[in-house]
Parts: sequence; structure tokens; C-alpha cells
Amino acid sequence: MGHNLNFNNGKYSFFSVKEKAWHGLGQIVEDYPTSAEAIKHAGLDYEVEKSPLFTKGSGIVQIADGIVIQDTEIEVPNYFANIRTDNNTVLGVVGKDYHIVQNKDAFTFFDAIVGGGSGILYETAGALGQGERIFITAKLPNYIRIGNSDDVIEKYIFLTTSHDGSGSITAAFTPIRIVCQNTLNASLRNMSNVVRIKHTAGAKQRLNDAHKVMGLANAMTMQMDGIFNNWTKVKVKDSEIRKLIQLALCPNKETFDLLKKGADDELSTMFKNTVDDAFAYAMMNDTQQMETTKGTLFGAYNAVTGYFQNVRNYKNAEAKLQSIVLGGTAQLKTQKAFDLCTSFEKIGTDVFQMN
Repeated sequence: MGHNLNFNNGKYSFFSVKEKAWHGLGQIVEDYPTSAEAIKHAGLDYEVEKSPLFTKGSGIVQIADGIVIQDTEIEVPNYFANIRTDNNTVLGVVGKDYHIVQNKDAFTFFDAIVGGGSGILYETAGALGQGERIFITAKLPNYIRIGNSDDVIEKYIFLTTSHDGSGSITAAFTPIRIVCQNTLNASLRNMSNVVRIKHTAGAKQRLNDAHKVMGLANAMTMQMDGIFNNWTKVKVKDSEIRKLIQLALCPNKETFDLLKKGADDELSTMFKNTVDDAFAYAMMNDTQQMETTKGTLFGAYNAVTGYFQNVRNYKNAEAKLQSIVLGGTAQLKTQKAFDLCTSFEKIGTDVFQMN
């Protein structure tokens, strides 16, 4: 089951507005739901509680005819099982200081951003595995327009949290280019596009402190609006796009050294195939033939993000989320592409000299 969506009470725990996703599973709804409706559509209307953890032991009981070994229960100190209250599934083992943030609290975070649902639009939500991890994507009211075209980058907030003791509550600002569904994860200098909250005392309150993330989103949008629109005016040759792709996707120093000395014939087949796939996307995908992308620096950057979102194969959907949004390979490589494009805008092809 590569999609890894939770299946509970006869349906998959996932919903999407209008467009099919996640292998076509889950509920497709036509209108943007309220938070209460989204929770039900996504199968997230369950709670989690900490339950004392026990293990088996043995004790000696003296009776008239002799000695009997009898099983006993021993409580495990300072550890608890996180249990779904709707079906009693154990989601994970946690310590005494772990604090549960319920699914409904995650939606409260989104509603608080725009003040009582005055603009937040829930796009997708769901649960993975047995329900130990949930995720929500919501669209914010504003967007970035590239040039004077219909090429629009929406503003999204993505949140994921787990109930198995692994990881933090993670919220990230994620701009998505509607035309090709790219997830762009460029971090700007001196800023972070991710907020992480540990499952400790006060986690719920910190989650409700949503203005921090909203302020981050607004600041990033204003800066990215100018950056991306400037990049649409910077012309880039096909050979330069390929070089930028090579450098952005370069996996290690050995490969970098081969690129530096121009020894393309010594590059690994896997790396060459990856570059070829990304370059083919840059040259032939419909979204790369627009006035804002064809032969432009913005198109070069979009080629890298588009490769990870639309071309590369992943083990499963969770691996894709990890790679693109939660600090994995795709996010690191798109950050590298962002840095290269920023340098190219300033100094041109000298950025490819690899000194």
C-alpha cells in the first residue's frame, strides 16, 4: 500500500477539494469545507489519549500442593501508550513529558491565522499509517502574480504532526504554482520557512500563537513577489539551464569535482539520468513554455522544483512529503537552485565557474 493513507471505518482518511490526489483515494469535495467539515472529510475526527503502559512479569504463589508460577502485570514507569479512542489502536509509545495536541487543535491553528475563518481555505488533509501522523494544507487569501500573466503562486500553510512520539509539530509556508502544482520551498536569507513545536507542556498554546507563522508568510510573499518577477526578465540560455540543474542536483563532492573539470563522461549513470529528466522537464513541459518561464531564470528555478514535484519517483507519498516539505532532499536541492539563481542574477555565468 504505497500511498500509506489510513483506512478506517470503510474509507480512506483523506480529502481534497476538486482535484484527485494520493492515488485517487479519499473523498473529493467540490466546495471548500469549514474546519469542522474538513476534519470529518479527512477522517480526523478522533482523539488520542495517553494510557499507562504495562508489561508481563511472573510471581511465585504458595498453595497447599506446591508452588505455582503466575503471570503478573508490571507498570512501566514514565512511559505511556498513545491510543486512538475510536478504535483503541496503539499509535506509539511516549514519555511522561509528552503532551498530545489533538487533531482539532491543529485546525484551530489555521482558523486563528485569519481570525475565525475569514479567508482560510482547506485544500487537503488526511492521516497516514494507523492515524499516527496527520497533515493539513490550507490556502491563504493572497497570492503572488508572475508578471501580467495568469501564472500565479498561491500562499499555502502546511502543517503536520504525529501521535507516535516521533518528530515535532511542523508548520511551513509553502507557495504552490497553480499551473503545474509545484511546491516551492525556497528559504530566504535570514529567514526560516518552517516553525517546529515540540510535544511538551505549552505546545497547544504555542500552536495557537499563529501570528508568527502568518507574519512569516506575509514577509516571504512580499520578498518572493519581487524576486520571482525579476527572474522572469532575466534571460538564460539552454546550456546555462542545464548547468544550473547539474549544480543544483549535484549529490556529493566527487560529482562536483567531475563537473568542475568537465569530465561529464565519468559522471554516474544515475546522476546523468536525473539531470536529463529535469532538463527534459525544463525544455518540454507545458508550464515551461510560458512567457514567464521559457528561457528565463524563473523557468530555470521552476525546472528544479517541477522535477521534484512532478517527475521524480518516490517510495510512497509520505516520502514525497518528507523530501519536498520537511527538510528532505528536494527541499535542500531547491534551496541550492534558489541560491544559484540569486547568484546568477547578480553575476551571470560566472556562478558556474566553480572555483
